Amino acid sequence: MSESPESASARRHFVNDPRHIVAEALAGFERANSGLVRWNREPSFIVRADDDRPDQVGVLSGGGSGHEPLHNGFVGRGMLDAAVPGDIFASPTALQVEAATAAIDRGRGVVHVVKNYTGDVMNFGMAAELAAADVETVLVDDDVATESDDGPGRRGTAAVIAVEKICGAAAASGASLQEVAALGRRVAAGARSLAVALHAPTHPGQTRPSFDLGPGEIELGVGIHGERGVGRRPHAPASELAAALLGPIAEALGLASGERVLLIVNGLGATHGLELSVMFGEAARLLDGRGVEVARSLVGPYVTALDMS
Repeated sequence: MSESPESASARRHFVNDPRHIVAEALAGFERANSGLVRWNREPSFIVRADDDRPDQVGVLSGGGSGHEPLHNGFVGRGMLDAAVPGDIFASPTALQVEAATAAIDRGRGVVHVVKNYTGDVMNFGMAAELAAADVETVLVDDDVATESDDGPGRRGTAAVIAVEKICGAAAASGASLQEVAALGRRVAAGARSLAVALHAPTHPGQTRPSFDLGPGEIELGVGIHGERGVGRRPHAPASELAAALLGPIAEALGLASGERVLLIVNGLGATHGLELSVMFGEAARLLDGRGVEVARSLVGPYVTALDMS
């Protein structure tokens, strides 16, 4: 019997029981990287496998699963000391965050790098209040699609990878708690992002994506949890899409000729490296036209949203 059009296009996953996918993935991640990380089962968090850090500031982040390699993949020397994973697109609990904070405290305090989502802000905030360690929080809020004076404000998306790396490097160099936090806040304040989706993500075990697009449509301003964007437009060549993304970012930052930037082109899970390189080239060309120098770049799937394209 032939498949119906819907069943033929339904998303399939490498999964046993969707209820256990996060735990099974963490077990596999630990085994694949046993020299680098250790998974604390209860409560759940990832820490560096080497416990010989000097007395330096600890750096911790976390959030829902489904964004890999964020945050678990950024645990290591000169980066995060711990990452706290929640369920798919769900915040970790305050208990998890508090336990991870205690695990990496070396007496000089701990910096929490938190993406601006209600659950993350609430649970990391409670953990900071409960923690025995001195805690400073760096809030990452870079998404210009949710720029508003009302509500929670800009979402935290791809800028978090720059904040985590720079805070981790500062801590490894011996910077104080206040210095690491101030540097992280400076990076976050100078970062803006905007995303577009050609296809929505599909949760493990589900057959339908989180939203549907019509023929030839794309979604502008999507979030990293499969949220709908702020508008739809027809698909277009990469040059036009890069301009539609970069224009609002440059305006939000007030980019002027002579400035230098770190340009991040981030794939949300199902965008091929060829496409990402094309988009980087277009974005860099647009910045050249503004007289803005691309001093450093990151191109790849760093903050994903399951299989969003």
